Amino acid sequence: MNRPVSDITGVGPKMMEQLERMGIFTIQQVMEHYPFRYEDKAVRPIMEAQHDERITIRGTVHSEPELRFYGKNKARLTVRVLVDGLLVQAIFFNQPYLKRQISLGDTVVINGKLDKHRLVISGGTILKNRDENSEGLEPVYSLKGDMKITALRKLIRQTFVQFNEEIKEFLPPQLMATYRLMERKETLRQLHFPTSIDMLKQAKRRMIYEELLLFQLKMQFFRKKEREGDIGQKKVIQMEKIDAFITTLPFPLTNAQQRVLGEIMTDIQSEHRMNRLLQGDVGSGKTIVAGIALLSVVQAGFQGALMVPTEILAEQHKESLVSLLEPLGVRVELLSGSAKVKERRVILEDLKEGKINILIGTHALIQDSVTFHKLGLVITDEQHRFGVEQRRILRKKGLRPDVLFMTATPIPRTLAISAFGDMDVSVIDEMPKGRKPVDTRWAKPNMLPRVIEFVKKHLAQGNQAYIICPLIEESEKLDVQNAIDVHAQLQVELAPFQVGLMHGRLAAAEKDEVMNDFASNVVQALVSTTVVEVGVNVPNATVMVIYDAERFGLSQLHQLRGRVGRGSTQSYCVLLADPKSDVGKERMKIMTDTTDGFELSERDLELRGPGDFFGSKQSGLPEFKVADIVEDYRVLEVARQDAVKLIESEAFWKNDQYKKLRDYLKKQALFNEEKLD
Repeated sequence: MNRPVSDITGVGPKMMEQLERMGIFTIQQVMEHYPFRYEDKAVRPIMEAQHDERITIRGTVHSEPELRFYGKNKARLTVRVLVDGLLVQAIFFNQPYLKRQISLGDTVVINGKLDKHRLVISGGTILKNRDENSEGLEPVYSLKGDMKITALRKLIRQTFVQFNEEIKEFLPPQLMATYRLMERKETLRQLHFPTSIDMLKQAKRRMIYEELLLFQLKMQFFRKKEREGDIGQKKVIQMEKIDAFITTLPFPLTNAQQRVLGEIMTDIQSEHRMNRLLQGDVGSGKTIVAGIALLSVVQAGFQGALMVPTEILAEQHKESLVSLLEPLGVRVELLSGSAKVKERRVILEDLKEGKINILIGTHALIQDSVTFHKLGLVITDEQHRFGVEQRRILRKKGLRPDVLFMTATPIPRTLAISAFGDMDVSVIDEMPKGRKPVDTRWAKPNMLPRVIEFVKKHLAQGNQAYIICPLIEESEKLDVQNAIDVHAQLQVELAPFQVGLMHGRLAAAEKDEVMNDFASNVVQALVSTTVVEVGVNVPNATVMVIYDAERFGLSQLHQLRGRVGRGSTQSYCVLLADPKSDVGKERMKIMTDTTDGFELSERDLELRGPGDFFGSKQSGLPEFKVADIVEDYRVLEVARQDAVKLIESEAFWKNDQYKKLRDYLKKQALFNEEKLD
């Protein structure tokens, strides 16, 4: 199956070049270049068809074909065909050769667009070899370059004629029997040449399971190698001290927080290194869980590190952890890119000597000059903001430290077990008691004066507001609101209240100054781009207005909305939007319907698809040929469970019934650790 395409009869240098452009080099790749859809060309009675619908008809040629040429190299062929007792005029464009192929009295099968009022079928062609496809399902393939679909279909057919017997089954008989799966040889044949809709469904079902099982075997194998080859530091946690600390908190932990903490503590105390993803909606209380986890490793004699994407968030985390942990004698320090040389030198020396228990910082933490005395736990907040390489460097700074990734972007379970299949996943799916959901409204741009009055009313009550814009400056290409213009406008309209301006082009010191002014209520309304999306905590801010809200994805809108509603006062989010597309309107409706981040993320996934959920560059999601992790999430769950059982079982590695599967995985380099990375 790994032989070159040149071994297929009829493939010459030109065809090889065309196939190479499509990324097809081997016989297996030809067979696994599946159709992306099927055109139903089954013959149907004319009276069942709709006007202007494409239809396939069978009839008898009732008149000699008439051929006319017009324009430059343009031809029109007309012939009358008797179909179901009706005389239908068939028109073929630019196919003059058909005149030689059609004779009076012939039976023909024609596919085209039906004008039901005039009984004319046009824009199609005559279909041949109808016995090949009893239900008329014709595969449609993706093409590149000069490749023609007829040539590709002919090539695939020839490949099966020559190499059909080379297709071997590798799934173990036990799984085949459990799920009543079609044999691989028949599966590939049905995907390309379906004999019926039911057989095509069975073939797709088999291939979806196969793709997801192979992927999950790769992920579980990687996880097993990580755990076995990377023994962590077993830590002895003083649970009585941790429990005593929890009782001193000004609020009780939710059941979800307690459950997640239990999972993290079990990992920290085990001999295997923790590799866990902690998901929690905005405001669900991840920070306190992280604080307790850090305290537990400090009391066990180790250091902790917390890496965050922005300096503002780093400052905020430092304040929270200092107030929580300093009374217990825990030293918390912040290492930022803007730290003065002398201050930085002292922090680095104290860190190396073990005098600092917890270090917080941005990517400055992964610089070569940063050396820990005994790093035991690394927590990465908003982990998808960091590249894989950045996370790995930090992980290697300690002697195999435990690793906890946190995200406030609720990732649908289907994506979590795909993108992060090598991790354990914990979810805080419960909000603290007393927190009021943010009241979200959708307003059209012509309602802006009323929205401004609404903001002004809340400022007069002593509250604060965020005003979010998609751009910093005016753009010739985009007719959307920009922060600089909106700031100038609101300084007038919201007077006498102070209006600040925040965007990504400000220097770090300027951003800090603006945020400090807002946090201390020197500034009452803050006009900003999405730089406030992550982590900023101003409990007094109760109103958010988002200009051109249709330009943002649901996840980003939800993250932005999470900046308000952090105090006990009822908060509001106003989406200023005039979406033109149905998807845009649906987004606005979903935002006003729910404040549950996980429900919202599932619906966002349905609207956008997995590739766009994180952004294509950093998604880390596999591209399946047949499977769809959104639609096939139930199969994904089953495949994951099967993969875990197989990888963990001794039989998988030794028994002959799994040999073909093991060999297939090795050949596909799915067990190659470098490739997995």
